[in-house]
Amino acid sequence: MMRILQNLFQFDEPDSVGTKIQLRAFEFFAVTYTLIYTWEWAFYIPRLSDVVLPLGLANYIDISVFFTNGISIYNAVLISLFTLIPLLFKRVRWLYAIAFVLFHLQHVARFSQGEIPHSANLVAFSLMGLGLAALFFKGMKNELSFAFGFTLFFFGLGYTSAAISKLVATGVTWVDGYHLWLWMGEKSIDILSLQGEFQYNWLQELAFNSRFLATLILSFGLITELLGFTIWFKKLRPYIVIMLIGMHVGIDLTMNIFFKTFSIQLIIMGFFWNRYINAIPGVEGLNEHPLVKKILLY
Repeated sequence: MMRILQNLFQFDEPDSVGTKIQLRAFEFFAVTYTLIYTWEWAFYIPRLSDVVLPLGLANYIDISVFFTNGISIYNAVLISLFTLIPLLFKRVRWLYAIAFVLFHLQHVARFSQGEIPHSANLVAFSLMGLGLAALFFKGMKNELSFAFGFTLFFFGLGYTSAAISKLVATGVTWVDGYHLWLWMGEKSIDILSLQGEFQYNWLQELAFNSRFLATLILSFGLITELLGFTIWFKKLRPYIVIMLIGMHVGIDLTMNIFFKTFSIQLIIMGFFWNRYINAIPGVEGLNEHPLVKKILLY
């Protein structure tokens, strides 16, 4: 357990320019995509009328109030303030915790109709990590290191548990190429209904022509997800991240579903950008530059 904690949290990393930049890039990403999803949902929620599937806090409060009187818009304004202010001013970073709760309410209002996507899950965990860090840690370095490791933990847990769920539901036969044929066919109907036209790409054609290849594609995806927990370990992190990004590219090519947010976050968090930046000649001299310190809030 101690080894996992040491690999997840960068408390012992040198207080270098590279570490500061990577941690702040993670924070900037979390805030940016929180705002993107918040406002996207804000304008959709007023189109709803009934709660079909209560999620999270919606099991305890009447979330239908978000459907009227522009409540979702007002909530989006509050989330925007409670994420942008702590991004710019480090003394009020506890506002992230309030923003997380409001973001959760926005999510359960938007997806109260029975269909729940994965896209915002890791963004929400990032925001939760930032909120918890502000409440229980002192200093930008410690706060961001905790939030970074907290999110990495749920990356690994999420991918591995997804693979286990597939095995529990279907068993090892989940990887049978026939299943990929079925899913590609179903997805083609969805796109045809939406756009009026659809053509299979080169990988889909190859998969349809070979059950063995289709099985290999699914096997790669399942094995990659099973190994998702290895993102917790620094030495293995870049390799599993490359595999995960490859898996998402494969999902896009076969199923026309691209997990863009996951992929961007994997790129930001999964490689040792701090070390790469520190290796640039002269970059350490920027550590005490007033403008750099102001931008990074250290």
